[in-house]
Amino acid sequence: MKLSTKGRYGLRAMTHLAVYAQNSHVSLGFIGEKENISVSYLEHLFSLLKKAGLVRSVKGAQGGYMLARPADRMCVGDVVRALEGEITLLEGNGTGSLNDALSQTLRETLWDKADFRMNRLLDSITLEELAEDKRTMDGLTDPMYHI
Repeated sequence: MKLSTKGRYGLRAMTHLAVYAQNSHVSLGFIGEKENISVSYLEHLFSLLKKAGLVRSVKGAQGGYMLARPADRMCVGDVVRALEGEITLLEGNGTGSLNDALSQTLRETLWDKADFRMNRLLDSITLEELAEDKRTMDGLTDPMYHI
């Protein structure tokens, strides 16, 4: 699997929403400016994300987007699958035109296990975790003082 710009930029935009749109909405223009992604490309991505039920839109001049559910209940795998489709290393069944025992063995022993582990990893990381990391990197968290 090779993650395209849809998956990479979509994940950046969704992390941005998790950071900045906790109780409100954010415009695509704001996201595009902050993440250096064209608004027209974001419109395409957000139509897919909305169709998948991951974001909600607010119409009007002051409109924008917000997460459809809390960031701690949305995982990276949700976003990637909405934008890229099924998360798998091989297209089809992985055997190509060969249906011999070796191809079957490789699929069951290697490729299926790799797909399972990759999906499990992407499903184990929430948008809230990414948002918290971004808040820390951007200095948006309150420093803790210990006395």
